[in-house]
Parts: sequence; structure tokens; C-alpha cells
Amino acid sequence: MLAIGQYNTLKILRDTKVGLFLGDGENEENDVLLPNKYVPKEFHIDDDITVFVYLDHEERPVATTLKPYVKLNEFAHLKVNYINKFGAFLNWGLEKDLFVPFKEQARPMEEGKRYLIYCFMDEKTNRMVASSKTQQFLNNDEITVENGEEVDLIVSHITDAGVNVIINEKHRGLAYKNEVYEDIKPGMRVKGYIKNVRPDGKIDVSLRKLGVEAIEPSSQIILDELKSNRGYLGLNDNSHPEDIKTVLKMSKKVFKKAVGNLYRQKLIEIKDDGIYLI
Repeated sequence: MLAIGQYNTLKILRDTKVGLFLGDGENEENDVLLPNKYVPKEFHIDDDITVFVYLDHEERPVATTLKPYVKLNEFAHLKVNYINKFGAFLNWGLEKDLFVPFKEQARPMEEGKRYLIYCFMDEKTNRMVASSKTQQFLNNDEITVENGEEVDLIVSHITDAGVNVIINEKHRGLAYKNEVYEDIKPGMRVKGYIKNVRPDGKIDVSLRKLGVEAIEPSSQIILDELKSNRGYLGLNDNSHPEDIKTVLKMSKKVFKKAVGNLYRQKLIEIKDDGIYLI
């Protein structure tokens, strides 16, 4: 059976004027057309070929060798190509744009802007659509991650509290504002770490490694900064947290631990006016 909105590995069944017909060779209902524009220069009947299958303008399954920006049941940050009386249409890398009904827009979409969306199959129309009301597709009732675990994050939106993220495309999470030192924007995909799974189902995350493991990369950042500044860094324990954040993109707490690590390894000398590389 064809998997709509996913990659399918199919057999080349026959060559026609309009393109190649692909399928499993057993059930003709699973046959799908790969239009001429996507046919590879070299092919043989009965060869296997991997294609993406979606619905064309007439809602018929069609195959393509193009790679979409999002597949069924995935999140993506996509640009609005145009808007009409039915809704918005997003560029997802294929000829036919991805439709977002007005009822599935968290706020009215605007042409040319990008939005974080979830691609799903609309049961009423039996076609692929998108929604920017992404929270409805996340579930924190059954947590599948543990404290300290490395996870994949998608930046959802940024508030006064911090950076709201999607964890492993399953759960909602939050990285607190005072713990985020990277330049973060909605739609970005980054690695993160589970800091705390609360009893109420809320999940705190960190964009940096936790505990002892966090010290080593931070120490390397300080070493790199020292080397690029002829062995001197004008920061110490008395420096303002904002100065440390601006120069090194880390908190003062992490900075002090990293400096202590380097000092114990006798790699640096700490003086009143800053840190010196030995």
C-alpha cells in the first residue's frame, strides 16, 4: 500500500509517454505515476526507485524525486507563498503548495512570512494539510524522555520566560531565558538535554550539556578565546555576568567552573586584571 506523504521504495513497472508507472507489482491499485520531468536519465524496468508520494492538484497520488521540506506527521518552519479565501499555501519544496486552512492558523498568516507548522492527514478531506496550532500535536501525558538525556529540539516560540521547544517531535519543553546564550530563532533545530521532568508533566531543557560534562566544552571555549587574544582574557570572578555572556556566551556559574577546571590543570594563571594562558 502506498504511504502518502512519505518516501516509498517502488519497482519500475512500465515506461509510458507521460512517465514511469511504479508499484509493488502485485496490486495495480498501488501503481503511481512518476512524471517525465522526474524520470532519471538511466533506468531499467523492474529497478527499485525511492520516491516521495503525495496528492496532486486533482488529489491523485503522484510520485516525485524532489525532496519536500516536511513529511507527513512532522514539524517544519515554512514560508507562505500566497493566501486566498480558503487559507494559506506554504512552500514545502514541491509543485503543489501545502494548504493551511484558516481554522488551523494559530494567528492569521501573512504572505512571505515563515511559520512553524505540523503536517497531518485531514480525515474529513483525506488530504495532507498543515496547522500552525502545533500544541495540539504534542503530548506530555506520557513522557518518553529521562533527565540528562540528549534530545532533538525544534524552537517553537520565544517568550519572557524563555525558549519554548518541541522535544523529539513529541513533547513540549522550556529552556529558561537566563540559561540560553545562543542566538535562537523559531524553527531552528538544535540538540538539547533534559534538565528536569516535573511531576506535572512539564519538562525543563538545557541547550548545553549538564553537570560535569558541561565544564569541558566551556573550558575549551575559554582556551580558544585566550589563544585568539594572545593569551589574555579580561574576565575574572568579579566580572559582571552580562560581560561574560557577551564575550563567551555562557553564564557566570559555568564560567567559574570552567576557569576552575583550567586552573586545576595548570593551564591558566588568574590575576586581578584577568586570566592568562600559561
